[in-house]
Amino acid sequence: MKAKQIEELLRTLKNRFEKNMNRHKGLDWTKVQARLEANSEKLQSLFEMERTGGEPDVISYNKKTGEYTFCDCSAESPTDRRSFCYDREALESRKENRPEGNAVDTASAMGIEILTEEQYRELQKLGNFDTKTSSWVKTPPGIRNLGGALYCDRRYDHVFVYHNGASSYYSARGFRGLLSV
Repeated sequence: MKAKQIEELLRTLKNRFEKNMNRHKGLDWTKVQARLEANSEKLQSLFEMERTGGEPDVISYNKKTGEYTFCDCSAESPTDRRSFCYDREALESRKENRPEGNAVDTASAMGIEILTEEQYRELQKLGNFDTKTSSWVKTPPGIRNLGGALYCDRRYDHVFVYHNGASSYYSARGFRGLLSV
């Protein structure tokens, strides 16, 4: 990344951090920024999260490791990460009308992790996310081995988890990611 891109990303992250203190009560941006600057390789992942519409923000701090966790906090599933099937196997199984990509490989290429169902539910405690969209979540091997995959959304002020064929894709379904720095 170029110095100007880093500066712009840090400014964007700082502004979002300060606007949403409810997501990270008691945390100090200067410490977050120092951690980011000491782990500059993670900035590329945050840049990709931001570029694809994720609006990453700090959602937790691990006192033991000193790591801050960033998560996609866009109101709806990130715009440029929608219309993906679940994983490569699902993508390759489609003979026609293949989506542009899959959630698992895209997350890996970005250097982030797809949220688990538990992490998704924790995120929902910080706000109302995916009220019009849905997001793939990490699927247990037993479900995936049978051809399925899980996704979540928020409707009727409740978080729901559903299943679908892993090769399915919809314009309103994407994925959210986590990054520890």
